[in-house]
Amino acid sequence: MGDPAGVGPELCLRALIDADVTNVCTPVVFGDADVLTACAQKLGWSPPSQVITSETLPAVETPAVWHLPQLNLSELKPGQISADTGQASYHYIQQAIAAALASQVAAVTTAPISKEALHRAGHHYPGHTEIFAEQTHAARSCMMQYSDEITCSFVTTHIGYHEVPAHLTTARILEVLELTVDGLTRIRQRPPRIVVCGLNPHAGEHGLFGQREEERLIQPAIDAGRARGWQIEGPVPADTAFVPAKRRTTDAFVCMYHDQGHIPVKALAFDRAVNTTLGLPIVRTSVDHGTAIDIAWQGLADPGSLFAALRLATQLAR
Repeated sequence: MGDPAGVGPELCLRALIDADVTNVCTPVVFGDADVLTACAQKLGWSPPSQVITSETLPAVETPAVWHLPQLNLSELKPGQISADTGQASYHYIQQAIAAALASQVAAVTTAPISKEALHRAGHHYPGHTEIFAEQTHAARSCMMQYSDEITCSFVTTHIGYHEVPAHLTTARILEVLELTVDGLTRIRQRPPRIVVCGLNPHAGEHGLFGQREEERLIQPAIDAGRARGWQIEGPVPADTAFVPAKRRTTDAFVCMYHDQGHIPVKALAFDRAVNTTLGLPIVRTSVDHGTAIDIAWQGLADPGSLFAALRLATQLAR
C-alpha cells in the first residue's frame, strides 16, 4: 500500500476495482483495511469489499485487502510525514516479501513510500530496491525503469553525485548489463539492443573530462558483454544518448547514476514507466513516482503507473 499518508491508499482502492487490473490478475493489497476505508469515505468511494488474513490468503480468488493494522487511525494525517507511517509502510513491505518468498503471491508491486518517514522510523534504506535486495538475500540486483517509450537500468542509484565514481567498477557495470539483458529478454522475448552511457560530459572526450572512467571502467565491461554476444553500443555521451533516433533503435540504456536515466524516463513516460528490481528471486515492480503528499487523499493521483506496474508484474510472473 505504500505510505498511508501518501497517494498509495487511493491508488490501491482504484486497483481493486479497475478492469485493466482485475482482468489480468487478482490484486491483494498488503496494508491497513481501516486506512483504505477511511480514504474511501473521504473521497466518497466504495470501501474494500473483501478483507482477509494470512490464513485465507492462499484461497483468494477476488480482489482483497490483507488487513495489517499498524496505525492509530485517529492520529493519521494524510499529507504529513511521520515515523508511524514509515513504520507501517515498512511492515507492509516485509509481509509482501515474505508472502512472495513463500509462493503465496506470484509477484509484488509497491506503491510509493516516503524515504524520510522510513528513516524517521529507524529503517535507514535509500529506498524499496535496497529493502528487497536485503530481505530476499539477492546476490546481485539493479533498478530498471521500464516503459514502451524508454527503458533505463542503473549502475548506481540513491547516492550523492560525488560518490558515484567510487562505486563504478567494471564488474558492477557488467553485472547490470547482464541483468538488463536477461530481464528484457524475458519481457520482449528477443535479445535486446543496449546503449551504455558514459559518466562524464562527451563520454570523457578521450580523457579530457573526468578520470578516464570511460576507458578504465566502462569500455572493458562493454567489451566483455560483446564477447558474450550481447548487442551493445557505447559509451555514448548522455546528452545525445536519448534523442528520438537513438531511442527507436534501443531497447534499454544503461546509466551510471540516478538522474542520468530518471530525467529522460520521467520526461517521456512519467505516468507509464514501471520501476522493477532485476536479480531478485521474486518478481517486484513499482510505480515510478513518489508519495505526492501534496495531493494525498484527494482523488487526484493518476493510477497509470501503478496499473502499468501491475501488468508488468503479471507478465514477468507468467
